[in-house]
Amino acid sequence: MLEEEYSPDEENEELFEHHRFEADPGQKPLRVDKFLGNLLANTSRNKIQQSAAAGNIRVNGEKVKSNYKVKPEDVIQIVLSYPPREVELIPQDIPITIVHQDHDVIVIHKPPGMVVHPGYGNHDGTLVNALLYQFQNLPGLNKERPGLVHRLDRDTSGIMVVAANERSMAHLANQFFERTTERTYWALVWGNVAEDSGTITGHIGRSPKNRKIFQVYPEGDQGKHAVTHFRVLERLGYVTLVECKLETGRTHQIRVHMKHIGHTLFNDKEYGGDKVLKGTTFTKYKQFVENCFNTCPRQALHAKTLGFEHPTTGERLSFNSSLPEDMEKLVEKWRNYSHFKGGD
Repeated sequence: MLEEEYSPDEENEELFEHHRFEADPGQKPLRVDKFLGNLLANTSRNKIQQSAAAGNIRVNGEKVKSNYKVKPEDVIQIVLSYPPREVELIPQDIPITIVHQDHDVIVIHKPPGMVVHPGYGNHDGTLVNALLYQFQNLPGLNKERPGLVHRLDRDTSGIMVVAANERSMAHLANQFFERTTERTYWALVWGNVAEDSGTITGHIGRSPKNRKIFQVYPEGDQGKHAVTHFRVLERLGYVTLVECKLETGRTHQIRVHMKHIGHTLFNDKEYGGDKVLKGTTFTKYKQFVENCFNTCPRQALHAKTLGFEHPTTGERLSFNSSLPEDMEKLVEKWRNYSHFKGGD
């Protein structure tokens, strides 16, 4: 009997799918690319071979080439970029900041307020529309998310990598899947974080009360395993600047985990950070906080660094980005306020 396990990681910021098959006891020898091609109706054999070349096909836990012959009761796993809905993609002349570009990868700095790919309510004006204007041969051009292997929330700024060809797309997707990428974020959170550093572990899943947001399920009975490491960068009285390092990549992971430990991101409207959560009751203080909200009218979260292995050369690449102007001004406001008040 042939069994399949399909897990399109809809709660994950990465954009890939994981298929798992178990070959029948009577399976006759068959190339693994043909074996998978027979089962994955909407996936070309070329894409399967690209996945094999990138090390994204495993049999019984071992990486195999596309000419491997499947045997009875083999367990075959493959990682593929997630197949989104078919939509009309319109190239648009939208300025984007390119940090690095070669034949295989494009590293960009996404500004706050930009949606990464078209979707419900956002048919254009996205990063994908901008990429299509500048690059005509991104992998998966007939799809909604050409070149994308991960994403950032609309109001999160920072570093992203885009695949320039199919082989790179498969290779990068595997790195995100295997958690070999290195990602750090800077966030301004409410409250004085007690510990200088720590690790937050807790399954993350959609909230049953509001499907647009997520929550931690401490018992692990729902959601998906998630781990965030954090360290304090600067204490600013009623708020703290922290660095978060992702071990997993669930949607809203930092926002949900920090709220879970009592330190909601500053001005995070969806998670209640757009209210005065710490501080005094003085009118002048409330006016100061409101001024801060206007200075950075989004959750104060920035993808600071990204490290990964180059798909062709194998070189370890690392990219760093400065805080955008709105977060820089926000931190400076709190720094001045904290200094004036003598801290908390």
